[in-house]
Amino acid sequence: MRKLIAWLALATTTLAFAFASAASAGETINRVTSKKAMVVATNSGWPPQSFLDDSNQLVGFDIDVSKEIARRLGVEVSFDTPDWATMTGGHWQGRYDLGVGSVTPTKARAKVIDFEGIYYYSPYVYVVHKDSPAKSVADLNGKIIGVETATTSEDFIRRQLEIDAPGLPPIEYKLEPGEIRTFADSMLPFDDLRLGDGVRLNAVIAPEQTAQNAIKNGYPLRVLEGGYAFREPLVVIAEKGDAEWNAKIGGILDEMKKDGTLAKLTTKWYGKDYSSD
Repeated sequence: MRKLIAWLALATTTLAFAFASAASAGETINRVTSKKAMVVATNSGWPPQSFLDDSNQLVGFDIDVSKEIARRLGVEVSFDTPDWATMTGGHWQGRYDLGVGSVTPTKARAKVIDFEGIYYYSPYVYVVHKDSPAKSVADLNGKIIGVETATTSEDFIRRQLEIDAPGLPPIEYKLEPGEIRTFADSMLPFDDLRLGDGVRLNAVIAPEQTAQNAIKNGYPLRVLEGGYAFREPLVVIAEKGDAEWNAKIGGILDEMKKDGTLAKLTTKWYGKDYSSD
C-alpha cells in the first residue's frame, strides 16, 4: 500500500508538472494574437538605440526593430521602459511580451530569460577626450575608466564577461585600470569625460554606436585606434519557457536578416551595417 501511495503521489506530481509546463507553451503568442497587441520592454535614454525625441516620442534603432517585428506579426506595439535589471531579470509575469533593448546574451541571463536570436553586433571601443595623449590601450593602464553599471562594459573592465553565444573568439583583457567608476546611464560617463582628460575620467568603454553618436552630437571625444575591446552579439529576449513564441520571433529575426531589413535599419541609425554575422 505504501508503495502504491508513493507511486500515485509521484504520478500526480509528474502529471501536475507536465500540465503546468504545457500550460505555459504558447502562452505569449496566444496572448499577443488574441489582443492583437504586443508590449515591448526597452530603454528610454540610450541614443541611438532608443530615446525620447524632441516631441517626447520614443524613437531609435530598437524601436524600429520592434515595430517591424509587430508588423510581421500583424499586431500593434506599445512600449514600457523598466529599469535594466527588471528587463533582463526575467519573471515578467505577462507585463512584457518581448525585450528589445540591445541585450548581450550572457550565461547569467540565460538562466532567467530566453534569447530569441541575434539581430546585430556591437563592437565596444575605448573612448578618450580629444586632447588625451593616449595612443594605445596600454596608455590607459592605471587610469580612471568609466562604464555604465550592470552592463557588459562593466563586466569587461572587471574581467567577468561571459558571453553566451557559439563561435565567438575568447575575450582578451589588455587593460589594468587604476580606478573603475560606474554610471547609471549610458551617456553619463561621456558627460564626465567631455570635461577634459583626467578631470573626472581618462576613458570610457562603450558601444561604438553610442560613442559615435556622442561625437556626432558635439562631444569633444575620439575613439582610440587599434581595435575593439570586444565585439558582442545583441539579442531580442523573452520570458523563459515559451518555445512556440521563441520559434516565432526567431523566425522573424532570421527573415529580417535575410531580406536585408536589419542591414537597412543598422545603417539608418548607426551609419553602417552591424547585422552581418
